[in-house]
Amino acid sequence: MAEDQIGVVVNYYAKLGVAALKVTNGTIKTGDLLKYKGHTTDFTEAVTSMEIEKQPVEQAQAGDLVGVKVKEKVREKDKVYKIVD
Repeated sequence: MAEDQIGVVVNYYAKLGVAALKVTNGTIKTGDLLKYKGHTTDFTEAVTSMEIEKQPVEQAQAGDLVGVKVKEKVREKDKVYKIVD
């Protein structure tokens, strides 16, 4: 399975369990498998919900700032990869 860098974490909201991602390349859709990788971060998780400016969306594309629900803590500047078959 290949990994394509899709974006970077710009913020993390611990109380909500939400990562704010800047999409830098390609698109992210609900159901996509994303890998979060950083100095102390390394996990893979499917996208279950996304929001842009507090509005639920099914897809985000390059240039978007999107909030993604995550189960583990992520950190600013962690890289985000999309797992593709």
